[in-house]
Amino acid sequence: MKRLSIIVPCFNEEDTIPIFFKVIEKIVKSMKNINTEYWFIDDGSSDHTLTAIHKLNADYPDVVHFISFSRNFGKESALYAGLKAATGDYVVVMDVDLQDPPELLPKMYDYLASGEFDCVGTRRTNRDGEPPIRSFFADQFYRLINSISSTNIVNGARDYRMMTRQMVDAIMSMTEYNRFSKGIFSWVGFKTKFIEYHNVERVAGNTSWSFWKLFKYSIDGIMDFSDMPLSIASWTGILSFITALLGLVFIIVRAITVPNSSVSGWASLVCIMLLIGGLQLLCLGIVGKYIGKIYLQSKNRPIYIVKEKK
Repeated sequence: MKRLSIIVPCFNEEDTIPIFFKVIEKIVKSMKNINTEYWFIDDGSSDHTLTAIHKLNADYPDVVHFISFSRNFGKESALYAGLKAATGDYVVVMDVDLQDPPELLPKMYDYLASGEFDCVGTRRTNRDGEPPIRSFFADQFYRLINSISSTNIVNGARDYRMMTRQMVDAIMSMTEYNRFSKGIFSWVGFKTKFIEYHNVERVAGNTSWSFWKLFKYSIDGIMDFSDMPLSIASWTGILSFITALLGLVFIIVRAITVPNSSVSGWASLVCIMLLIGGLQLLCLGIVGKYIGKIYLQSKNRPIYIVKEKK
């Protein structure tokens, strides 16, 4: 009999946890020849999320397990902690808000059990219910990262996926501090089957992902899986140098051919100086961002700190 580990990152989800568990239990009990374990990861919630998890653990001590962080470390850290703790032959990552359709679990399991695939992922075919501006920037992000990175990330792909133990072990071998799971799932390879579905609204509560958080997350993803920004900085410097060199040649030639030409255009000169200075600061910022990631990695700090585990 195979064991299925269900990893559920939670941040301020006290209302959704009991609903989630009830729905998932009904589905997994209909699946044959599997044992199930739950790993709820409390990512430093400020509400009564941990209390709700404690109740489930008390009612189902052999099935429900949890890890509680000392503070909020982010969803990526929660995913890593869950994958590290999971003991199942198959491991599935799910959001607790039920936006990841639980009715797909039996189908995902059947694909993996057939031995043909190592991972069954999911992708949304639409973004109904999201603000149009958010959907627009999400689409642009996928276009951009797939054009500058050798790691292909499927547009609309969710963290919701079921993986074999071999693939999970490969993911856990990547102990980098700055984690972008969508990229890591693709980078490790393995044969993946994607199941498409229409977007589903949250069953309760409010999302903790603001537009600004998603924007910063996308920047981290680009820098974790592409060095193109560094190339852009280099080419900007080269272009500025060539432009300045051509300008110097022009000034020298004009001084020789037109000796009495007057110096004018100080306003445009100031604008050009500000433009070049701005480009230099931009390039320094790009380089600094990469150096900052190296700095954080070199500290070798833990990805998360556990306050309580059971």
